[in-house]
Amino acid sequence: MATPEEIFSNPFFHSLLTEHAGIAIGSNLALRFPADVIPFASLAEATPQAMQALHDVLAPGERIYVLGDHLPSIPGLTAIHTLPVPQMHPQAPAPPASSEITIRSLNASDAPAMVHLTDVAFPTFFRPRAHILGDFFGIHHDGELVAMAGERIALPGFREISALCTHPAHTGKGYAAHLLHHLMRHHAAQGLKSFLHVSGSNTRAISLYERLGFTKTRTVLVHELQRS
Repeated sequence: MATPEEIFSNPFFHSLLTEHAGIAIGSNLALRFPADVIPFASLAEATPQAMQALHDVLAPGERIYVLGDHLPSIPGLTAIHTLPVPQMHPQAPAPPASSEITIRSLNASDAPAMVHLTDVAFPTFFRPRAHILGDFFGIHHDGELVAMAGERIALPGFREISALCTHPAHTGKGYAAHLLHHLMRHHAAQGLKSFLHVSGSNTRAISLYERLGFTKTRTVLVHELQRS
């Protein structure tokens, strides 16, 4: 059985081994999510054999993101860039819900609006079927989805908060904090613990999460790779 350190050092792989095993593509060396869900894959270990297994589940020209310290080079896979990504965990429970903001569950019928909104914040990371990864919630204004958050990595006892974004025309209203706390309460009600990842260059988001009680627990590297 993997230790917590091993799991959180390689969370995508353990998500695909456990809670997301039903949609995993690949082998015990390398696993990926379907291309129409999210562009992420992971290796059991950073070996040339695992990199070759990853290569074999990618389409020619496809780009994918892989978490890991240092990935070996193999023919046919080109490293585009590497990004440090802090992993953060909350240090206290979420506060009680506010009656000022209406948050509702999102489902498959909301998928086009979810993709449209997330494309403003992080293009290509949220695909048309990303909603199957877990539970998603949103805030609407005049019928338009203007803020959302949901789940991505799913581990036994833990859920990652992801896709947290607000349309630029609606920032400054506290929507991100309301959604983050809503998901934390949602997780706690199921006996789950929350965590999240954030781009190391997104100092504004890091500061927000720290103000909301999250602490950096480790920094992982995310590599963008492309199959030739």
